[in-house]
Amino acid sequence: MILGTASNVGKSTIVAAICRCASKRGLSVAPFKSQNMSLNSYVTKEGAEIGIAQAIQAFAAKTEPLAEMNPVLLKPKGDRTSQVVLLGKPYKDVKISDYYKETDYLLGIAEESYKSLEKKFHNIVVEGAGGAAEINLYDRDIANILLAKKLKLPIIIVGDIESGGIFAQIIGTYELLPPDVKEKVCGFLINKFRGDPQLFKDGIRIIEEKTGLPVIGVLPFTKISLPSEDSLSIKDKQTLDLPVKIAVIRLSRISNFSDFEILEKYASVKYIDPNEKTDDFDCIIIPGTKNTIEDLLELREAGFDEKIKAARQKRIPIIGICGGYQMLGKEIKDEGFESGKDNTSEGFGLLDIKTTFDAYSKTTVQVKRNANPVGPILSLVGEVDGYEIHMGRTDTNDIKEAFFGDGAVSDDGLVIGTYMHGLFKNKNMTNALLKHLYSQKNLSFTGILDEDSDYEAAYNSLSEHFENNVDIDKIMTFFDNNI
Repeated sequence: MILGTASNVGKSTIVAAICRCASKRGLSVAPFKSQNMSLNSYVTKEGAEIGIAQAIQAFAAKTEPLAEMNPVLLKPKGDRTSQVVLLGKPYKDVKISDYYKETDYLLGIAEESYKSLEKKFHNIVVEGAGGAAEINLYDRDIANILLAKKLKLPIIIVGDIESGGIFAQIIGTYELLPPDVKEKVCGFLINKFRGDPQLFKDGIRIIEEKTGLPVIGVLPFTKISLPSEDSLSIKDKQTLDLPVKIAVIRLSRISNFSDFEILEKYASVKYIDPNEKTDDFDCIIIPGTKNTIEDLLELREAGFDEKIKAARQKRIPIIGICGGYQMLGKEIKDEGFESGKDNTSEGFGLLDIKTTFDAYSKTTVQVKRNANPVGPILSLVGEVDGYEIHMGRTDTNDIKEAFFGDGAVSDDGLVIGTYMHGLFKNKNMTNALLKHLYSQKNLSFTGILDEDSDYEAAYNSLSEHFENNVDIDKIMTFFDNNI
């Protein structure tokens, strides 16, 4: 079990690394996170929605993602309310105060899910959530303390030295754990170290002397291309200085922004607030959102409707994904299932479509589609795959589909809407868009590299980096090597 001293210390990446290391040694292994809070999600082959981090970890373990790997997914909607996705399906919208009333029930679901995975894979790497030493939450912490008490697994505590205060992080977290959890701690990992690790020898000695436990490794800071887990990662993104500039609108409830991370390597992709200027961008993308109508209203208040119409007049490509696709239409009608009240909102009107939220149910499905060869972008694409995660149904009238069976596209092919997440992980789609954008500047684009659309190389690099800097033999002793 990997527990952290705080959020964003690298727990998800470390779990992925351990999964790949174990898989390389021929072990059957799977990841598990009882409760995740994220608007970046993934759809399994069975149509279950889970946090994208657990999907990444499953692929690192060389297995298919399953609903049991993340039985409880919280998707914040604002106003202290989250949608609870339980075993991959929408359960209910709850206020945080009411959510804790279901602790025992949700902990039971988590324990059953873990046991189900254990029967299938034998070896499980469990990821905690946030900081493990939130002592005010110990009686309801199903992601860390209560789960640790149930599972009684060996525990490694991870701290982030880059953020400072590593001794308070590591030693403080360890000392604050309940005695029956504390006794399961086997060691510590120091993550995101910059500089010469040899200079931290005294630091290691101090931690080991004060805790009586080993520092299993010090991991140097590295950049390995894996999808981001949550909105905290947006602030860490760096915009490259490249001739083609793409604006991704940073919606208040932005979801699945990891859709665009391959584009970030080949264009100057900037996540902009709705009130920022869009004049200098060569393409505008409206991403997915947990609440289409509220984010649409915020865009209007910021005057974004005029900006997008001006971009359209300049023949700037405009792409809407999921909720962004719904916003590009003429109308969005909510019968009380998205915002909790009946209302109708005017969309941006760039596509002749109308969306209706008339049920609490959600479409969650993996898809494979062919692009409709309309205009300079889609005509270069061909077949793509991805996944849909959305509420609402969209009436496309007689408008051309962007992909056969999904979406819509303007007659000139420069306004594209689709429900398909993961679209730009397809080399052909990314190449088609970038070739068009570069050509508009009289520049050529040679295409993205294979390794940038295939995470296998990244998983292997991650495991090598991990093995070179930790006591991997110590970690492997925690597994059932006879299976």
